[in-house]
Amino acid sequence: MASTPLRRALLAALVAGSVAVPVSGAARSAAVPAPVPAVSAAWAPPRAVTPPALTEQYAVSRAAIRAAERTAAGHGDRWRAGMLRALADPARQFLFFDGRDGGRAAEVYGDLSAAERIAVLVPGADTNLDKYGLLRGGASRLARELGTRSAVIAWLGYRTPSTVSLAALTPGRADEAVPVLRAFVRGLGVARPGARISLLCHSYGSVVCARAASDLEVADIVLYGSAGVAAGDVAALRTRATVWAGRGGGDWIAGVPHVQLRLPFVTVGFGVDPVSPEFGARVFAAGDGGHSDYLKAGSPSLENIARIVRGQLPPVVRRGA
Repeated sequence: MASTPLRRALLAALVAGSVAVPVSGAARSAAVPAPVPAVSAAWAPPRAVTPPALTEQYAVSRAAIRAAERTAAGHGDRWRAGMLRALADPARQFLFFDGRDGGRAAEVYGDLSAAERIAVLVPGADTNLDKYGLLRGGASRLARELGTRSAVIAWLGYRTPSTVSLAALTPGRADEAVPVLRAFVRGLGVARPGARISLLCHSYGSVVCARAASDLEVADIVLYGSAGVAAGDVAALRTRATVWAGRGGGDWIAGVPHVQLRLPFVTVGFGVDPVSPEFGARVFAAGDGGHSDYLKAGSPSLENIARIVRGQLPPVVRRGA
């Protein structure tokens, strides 16, 4: 393992690179205009998620997607318009949709009205409407792995940072997301009392979940592909949930220095490695996959994450202190 001075130097270099490298892809997604939706990402589920209530909500979100499609087409962005046309398929189930500023959405896989287990996927950096396919694919594969009486929600409820940016090394975007995520999860608990809710937090999404953890009534918080959560250990999260952590053998995130560096006006880095013994999470086997492979079909990580959501504990690599 690199020495502390070297790790600090590496982090400083990463900060410099994040400021200097262009992020045209992220800028493009945020630049495509969209109308103000009737329901925003701050929406919380109704007190009863009956099939008629869900059908009505999905229809409202579909109308918002179609309005965004018309706006994108009028703006001359045929690629975004075509992608939105696919999202407006009547078979898709969105609890909310907002096409502005890169996009906000919550898509349901499975029957939420009958779900005994609910998994909420909180994605990481560079997740937006232009790159929504990766989040959708993982959610659909997890839903198939879980089977009946389960629902998976792909929650793109916040403005994610670009991977190569200073924002991805600081908790600012996560702090913006905290009240929205808390309201959403609280609403799920009211709408589906007794359902087992698990938060599945990938990469920068693990920072979001950690910042929100103290006010979330969930069974599990699963951190995977995480560079750290800006907390020294599980106890600092102040949660009653079981905290899990996993990292694939081929995930580049392992090379990110696990330090926090105080610079003028900002602290960068997220500190302790979530899979380290000192953090104290229950570590599950995640196989040899890369940073985007945790919900890949047939992978050990997908199997073990599904077991956590079902409450069937996977083989534990190491128990937290």
